[in-house]
Amino acid sequence: MTTRRENLERLIRPRHIAFVGGASAGYAAAQCLSFGFPGEVWGVNPKRSELGGAPCFATVADLPEAPDAVFLAVPREHAVTTVAELAARGAGSIVSYTAGFAETGADGAALEAELIAAAGQTAFIGPNCLGVLNYARKALLWPFDHGGRAVERGIGFISQSGMLCTNLTMNRRHADFSMLVSIGNQAVVTIEDVIEAMIEDEAVSAIGLYIEGLKNVPRFAEVTARALEAGKPVVAMKSGRSEIGARMTVSHTGSLAGSDTLYDALFARCGVMRVDSPTALLETLKMLSIAGAPKGRRALAFTCSGGDAAMLADYGERFGLSYAQPSAETAARLRPLLPPIATVANPLDYTTPLWGKEAALTAVLDAALAESCDVAIMAQDHPRPELGGTNEDYRADTRAFIAATRRRGIPAAVASGLSENIDEETRDLLVAGGVAPLQGLDEAVAAIDRAIRWGARREAVAAGGGAGALSLVPVTAAGGKDAVLDEQQGKALLAAAGVAVPEGIVTDAAGAPRAAETLGFPVVVKLVSAALAHKSEAGAVALGLKDPLEVARAVADMTVSVRDRAGIVAEHFLIEKMVPGAVAELLVGVRRVEGFGLALTIAGGGTMVELLRDATTLLLPASRSDIAQALAGLKVAQLLAGWRGKPAGDVEAAIDAIAAIAGFAQAHGDSLIELDVNPLIVTPQGATAADVLLRRET
Repeated sequence: MTTRRENLERLIRPRHIAFVGGASAGYAAAQCLSFGFPGEVWGVNPKRSELGGAPCFATVADLPEAPDAVFLAVPREHAVTTVAELAARGAGSIVSYTAGFAETGADGAALEAELIAAAGQTAFIGPNCLGVLNYARKALLWPFDHGGRAVERGIGFISQSGMLCTNLTMNRRHADFSMLVSIGNQAVVTIEDVIEAMIEDEAVSAIGLYIEGLKNVPRFAEVTARALEAGKPVVAMKSGRSEIGARMTVSHTGSLAGSDTLYDALFARCGVMRVDSPTALLETLKMLSIAGAPKGRRALAFTCSGGDAAMLADYGERFGLSYAQPSAETAARLRPLLPPIATVANPLDYTTPLWGKEAALTAVLDAALAESCDVAIMAQDHPRPELGGTNEDYRADTRAFIAATRRRGIPAAVASGLSENIDEETRDLLVAGGVAPLQGLDEAVAAIDRAIRWGARREAVAAGGGAGALSLVPVTAAGGKDAVLDEQQGKALLAAAGVAVPEGIVTDAAGAPRAAETLGFPVVVKLVSAALAHKSEAGAVALGLKDPLEVARAVADMTVSVRDRAGIVAEHFLIEKMVPGAVAELLVGVRRVEGFGLALTIAGGGTMVELLRDATTLLLPASRSDIAQALAGLKVAQLLAGWRGKPAGDVEAAIDAIAAIAGFAQAHGDSLIELDVNPLIVTPQGATAADVLLRRET
């Protein structure tokens, strides 16, 4: 039996297409024919002899042979029967424009279940999708106008918004698409299935995504990691940043790691470059698919305007590009080649006397590009074609830049200050020369930054074990009762896993002063109660106590406070040695999240964690290198490095502690609900878990 994956391949390389339905199917068939599809095109409609210019058959059974691809646009009430007939006929793929299924509620969901059963092993896309535009094979299954053109190779795009596909085809940015797929309800074929097919399609240079939500996060991680390994960049725009996301949970970690944060962590893990607008999506895809990923951040920039040079410098600083100034040797080579009014610098304003002088400018660019660099940028706005006159002078500069960067063999881009200021002919010239035409200086530098980050992530993953190392931790909920351990129980479990905890004694109120004397002052006193998740708010923590009298007074005050504020009867207290010499406090939390597995949050900790919101989230498993990089990206890293002459923290010990906490969570993933260490106190000689909240299923 032909597999669904094999049938999806028939959609990518169709020999024949059937359009089933009325007016919408007819319009789609006419578009496919007019675009020059080289295979057979058929219509299916019992009331017509032709459909959109294609010969029409009364039933699916009457088709000359089993179609590789089908565009389905029949009324909802006929969809299940028609799909069953197509599956029985041996159709390869079905693209369902027909809507009115799970997106409409319970009744629609029940009908969609019937549709799934009827589809069998066909590669069924939809329902409730606009269709598929396959420009690389001139196969258009699309019931609306579009602006794309036939290509041999281009961007593959998958979208949960069908109309966005149409909008993107009409771009005037030279972002050419090989294939666009409106994925619809993903009843059978999913985003992940299409990504997998695009990885293996030689016509796809890079993959763009518009996502509202994922149904299978582990599989998404698997296929995007494979794309990274295969050198197929994935750039995603996901809606929903403005929503808080995940439901608030009992620990601080839940308030930090909302659903959008988890998507950020997922994308960062798998090398998916996230963008926030269609413009950024297109510019990033262009840079990666035309010029490629720079191997580092050393940039050489060229302009014919001091203003452009200043803007490039500013944008470069914002996005972390490095503009090293020319060496003495390079400066000596450049000075006799430049006009007297030019200053040797990077970015280099070669000034207007060289404008349009192709040979002279090529010599300047060759001399400048003798410096070591990873990417070259030219800032240049072109006049509208109807203005004529000086347009050829602009293109002379463009040709010089193409020639010089091609000889140097580095990724390169020409960026216009205003997005509309590169005409189509110039964009054609740049693309043919392997130089990305980027539109808008700020968007251009941002796109270059993403391309660099994609390349760096690919190298890091290759060095760290390849795509297989990115698989998420599989967790299965035990379905037991939800239980919160008291602090001492949680600390005992973490201590056994290799996490340092303070020396402590659990006692009643009467024994607290004696326990403190045994440990040695100063001490901390805490209420021991699984019913109290956050102690500070209830007055259940007293710090820096220096003698037995202070301990006794603290225990008495605490007993009253927790009764009045939280309705808790104080019975047991934890007396601990104070952790001396704190450099910084961290929050380290892990929670189990449906679909994502285990999410590790690292943040600046203490009582103001929600206020400061200095946090990052990783999905487990995470390597020691991943943890170190995440910690280094936090603002609290400045404290750990030694702020204003103060001692530095033991960063290695902090990383060890975080890794041990993550390892404990992985070992108990099927029962762990959430684990919150706040604070993890980092000192010059260690890192200690001073407070622990552990919630699990029993």
